[in-house]
Amino acid sequence: MTESTVAGGGRRLVIVESPAKARTIAGDLGPDYVVESSIGHIRDLPGRSAEIPADKKKEPGARLGVDVDNGFEPLYVVHPDKKQQVAKLRAALKDADELLLATDEDREGEAIAWHLLEVLQPRVPVRRMVFHEITRDAIREAVEHPRDINRNLVDAQETRRILDRLFGYEVSPVLWKKVMPRLSAGRVQSVATRLLVERERARMRFRSAGYWDLEATFDTGVGDPRTFDATLVGLDGKRVATGRDFNETGQLTSDVVHLDAEAAATLGARLEGASFAVKSVEPRPYRRSPYPPFMTSTLQQEASRKLRFSAQVTMRLAQRLYENGYITYMRTDSTTLSDTALSAARDQARELYGHDYVPDSPRRYERKVKNAQEAHEAIRPSGDRFRTPQHVRGELGTDEFRLYELIWQRTVASQMADATGQSVSVRVSGTVAGNGDAALVAEFAASGKVITFPGFLRAYVEETDDEQEREDRERRLPQLTEAQSLAAERMEAQEHSTNPPARFTEASLVKALEELGIGRPSTYASILGTIQDRGYVFKRGTALVPSFTAFAVVGLLEQHFGRLVDYSFTASMEDDLDEIARGDRERVQWLAAFYFGNPDAADGGGGEGLKELVHHRLGDIDAREVNSIPIGVAPSEDGGPDQPLVVRVGRYGPYVQRGVDGETSDRASVPEDLPPDELTIDKALSLLQKQSDERVLGTDPATNEPIVVRAGRYGPYITTQPLDEGVAPRTASLFKTMDMESVTIDDALRLLTLPRSLGNDPANGEEITVQNGRYGPYVKRGTESRSLESEEQLFTIGYDEALALLAQPKTGGRRAAAAPLRELGADPVSGKPVVVKEGRFGPYVTDGESNASLRKGDSVEEITIERAAELLAERRAKGPATPRKRAAKKAPAKKSAAKKAATKKTAAKKTPSRKKKD
Repeated sequence: MTESTVAGGGRRLVIVESPAKARTIAGDLGPDYVVESSIGHIRDLPGRSAEIPADKKKEPGARLGVDVDNGFEPLYVVHPDKKQQVAKLRAALKDADELLLATDEDREGEAIAWHLLEVLQPRVPVRRMVFHEITRDAIREAVEHPRDINRNLVDAQETRRILDRLFGYEVSPVLWKKVMPRLSAGRVQSVATRLLVERERARMRFRSAGYWDLEATFDTGVGDPRTFDATLVGLDGKRVATGRDFNETGQLTSDVVHLDAEAAATLGARLEGASFAVKSVEPRPYRRSPYPPFMTSTLQQEASRKLRFSAQVTMRLAQRLYENGYITYMRTDSTTLSDTALSAARDQARELYGHDYVPDSPRRYERKVKNAQEAHEAIRPSGDRFRTPQHVRGELGTDEFRLYELIWQRTVASQMADATGQSVSVRVSGTVAGNGDAALVAEFAASGKVITFPGFLRAYVEETDDEQEREDRERRLPQLTEAQSLAAERMEAQEHSTNPPARFTEASLVKALEELGIGRPSTYASILGTIQDRGYVFKRGTALVPSFTAFAVVGLLEQHFGRLVDYSFTASMEDDLDEIARGDRERVQWLAAFYFGNPDAADGGGGEGLKELVHHRLGDIDAREVNSIPIGVAPSEDGGPDQPLVVRVGRYGPYVQRGVDGETSDRASVPEDLPPDELTIDKALSLLQKQSDERVLGTDPATNEPIVVRAGRYGPYITTQPLDEGVAPRTASLFKTMDMESVTIDDALRLLTLPRSLGNDPANGEEITVQNGRYGPYVKRGTESRSLESEEQLFTIGYDEALALLAQPKTGGRRAAAAPLRELGADPVSGKPVVVKEGRFGPYVTDGESNASLRKGDSVEEITIERAAELLAERRAKGPATPRKRAAKKAPAKKSAAKKAATKKTAAKKTPSRKKKD
């Protein structure tokens, strides 16, 4: 900091939103600056009634936290966890001559700055200090050119917060009443969930279609390479069917030749003796320009594809890189680079790759941004000279380094020359003479690509879902000319089938939301986290799979609140909120139109408002109907008419039902991690069969009670069937070594003897028992327990052996390390082998340094190294677990005289009944 700036400004208090950011910029400011952190938002709308001040609880806006009848005035409360920090900031402000609010420059940062101003009520001059990178020059520029708080941005953020509160607090209770408790609806999260459900519905409707073609290898006789592969594309001038010619139900939609296995084999045999020649050669110049620098959404997408990071992990790592001065601000919808950054990227590309790899003039990526006030620079390495990945490797954690390297590569590549080369399309024609059949003309196609100058591909190649489509992948063909004769070296029939539409991944869902104009870059990570935390979505590998609960919620919203989950309406709300941010629209009027309705205006959608919409529709919603997802019909077990198969979402989870409600219906629980498109009619019948599985093993000779083995929700178990009403059945879970098919009456009788008493401890008289628990067999005495080595020991261990075991010191439950359940390969971050292990709370993956539990939808048998790496990356990004602090025991509060009198009075009332009971 320059001397003149410090001397002229007096003692200044700078407030940022995070401790890490405070530590970083404090080094760039002189001793006359005190840098403190607000640690995020210091106040917000109340999250629960206990947070509402007593004098506010009876006011009209207390339930919503927003007074909708008085200009949508929000009720803000300082969170209890932030009161100590607010007190610290107030104390620091007392010694300051000026307050600089240096929160992030987006509208959320602007809102944090405004809340600080409202709560602290400073009596010194207040200025807004903004920067999009944490470098010495950027900080100096921000201090020397402060501005006022932008009220338009504050209004836009406040409007979003109020809108989301109204949406959530009005619609969520409908879900609690009609679907199940603790669900939530959200302006963007519900629309994102609808996208996933619609894709899954398409997969459920999908019926695969099969088709065949021929693949040939042709030999030119000379050159290197001299052979190439080509695929059959036409017969007698008619196109051969490919996957795009079938609809989702497997029906042909085009007039094409549809080959089956027999036809393809016959055709291949006929073509083996055909003469072939090159029909056409179409060379075209190949040119590919570099990709723009990252903005938030494209960074999340590419980090998901290349690094297997979730959106939340990516943003958490990017936040650290920004706050520690490595990259520019990470929440942006701009692809623009400043002149300084353009020079830095071009200079580095020139140094690393040579002059030929840098174009004569800088590349500028102008993108139409809906809100110019939030159009920050693209995400790039910070400073006027970029640090190479090799330079920062020792300073960053492994995952932070990988993300920085990705951002650096993309930025430098954006200023490099085009990749150039040549692509060529070839058609080969062959004719088979008649010999009793009509002459046949078959046409094959092949394509190739040669890159003669790699340009930006030297620095960066964007990832694709199909490895064959990578920009840097070449396919060389021989030198070919029209009419050139070719020999068919191989002619092989190939089978193909159509595939259902791919499920969304985090990357593709972010892309879809962005293309629809729904949400904003800063919200995508939290949206993805919310829909997974609420149980609407689980992961199968990297794919996002909607649950049956999501089906019920989306079905309800579509039927009764269609406008609220309409893609165009949600996108138009984003545009309206951006207009508020620019000062082109008045927020109270817009909120009133959305909440109360306005038939004469398009604001907020016009017509019926949210309040009346919820009030009028609630009585029309049939909970049974919205929680039912039909999957087909099945034959009746008694030979009657076919019965409907329906999945219902119940209070304790989804279940499948055959038949209508009543005595004739069968039910079975649906596994929580079963994707909806895999619940076919056959699968549903299998679940129903398993649920109804019950085998009588025999009779208990002591009580004459029948003993059966049943399939339960948590595994098979033995149970008795008491002969007298009011007698509780005795139950026991099967051992891990047993199964329903082989368990015998003798096994059952032994299991029903557990827990088994061995006698009393002579030292204290406490009973010693052996029991089978959640974590395995153990011996117990009072509160003391010791694990047994095997389930069989439950029947073989004796009194003396149990006493000896209990006398041994506790080992903390640690046993010899069990062999891993699976070995997956090397982790791309640590390079160490990743294995799946069984833990106390279920299976988990580990590389020996970090552990991560498998999530809903992950299975030991199907988890891949890519998914394991993603789970481990998420765990690393959260940092080490913070040990919980034990709450100090409070001293008993002294009772007032009035309370003592009330206590005595209550005790006096209770005494007679207590004596009577004695």
